[in-house]
Amino acid sequence: MRHYEVMVILDAGLEEDAIRAILDRATQLLTGRGATVNKVDRWGKRRFAYEVNHRSEGYYVLIDMVAEPDAVAELDRMLGLADEVIRHKVVRLPEKAVVMRTSRPSGSDGEPAAAIENGAS
Repeated sequence: MRHYEVMVILDAGLEEDAIRAILDRATQLLTGRGATVNKVDRWGKRRFAYEVNHRSEGYYVLIDMVAEPDAVAELDRMLGLADEVIRHKVVRLPEKAVVMRTSRPSGSDGEPAAAIENGAS
């Protein structure tokens, strides 16, 4: 099993129920294939730097998970086919980043949490 992050940008005009339904469908797909969804972080509506598909803002969601590659491939396919999804990106986290996240609490030695997560020293 490998550690992944998925950034999903949904249509900003969607109702809360529609957003919840898409995220539930994605997490059910993953858990049905043996994956573990650690966190679903909703960032909310954000303005784009430039228009994407004639839209100027989107609803951002970050999914943190541990899964097998076949489950991630199926999630990628599902998100690619969903009309509500403007963009999505799946990133496999390197083992070094996963170990760093789990072994050191944020800001434990005086560094800001962002510096630790970005790998800065």
